[in-house]
Amino acid sequence: MLVLPIVILLVVIAGGVWLAVLAKDSTPPWDMIWLIAIAAVAVLLIVWLFLAPFVRWRTTHFIVTTDRVIAREGVVKRTGIDIPMGRINSVQFEHGLTDRIFGCGTLIIESASDEPLKFDDIPQVEKVHTYIYRQVNDNPYDDYPPDTTQPADPGPQQQPRGRRGR
Repeated sequence: MLVLPIVILLVVIAGGVWLAVLAKDSTPPWDMIWLIAIAAVAVLLIVWLFLAPFVRWRTTHFIVTTDRVIAREGVVKRTGIDIPMGRINSVQFEHGLTDRIFGCGTLIIESASDEPLKFDDIPQVEKVHTYIYRQVNDNPYDDYPPDTTQPADPGPQQQPRGRRGR
């Protein structure tokens, strides 16, 4: 999630402005040196603690289709995994208080031969979990109780066997 990087961005900007105001009171050659040093440190912190997580978040994709689950991430080194629905053994989700506030969570997928894969910060993780579960089990109605208002269909009626018209 981007909550912490955004908070860091705001703190770095506020701290940089505050230090720049303090640096203005320095003697003439040192005031410019302080401003350049403050700006350099602020840019370094913003790139490292805000811009890098933001770009990583923008280039991470988690896609669920009827055939497979696709995960792609990375900027310079691009990695990805495709998991066919037929190879998925179980699907779990986790979300704590912070995740529930932001409407996301961690999805854990166990496939046939690999160790469990964890995908963090999946939006609406419960709906994604239910969708994958239904795709894997091929029965979209197993979460609902049987409809008791309709009588069960006995099937086609058969005529009694035997000799006719004696």
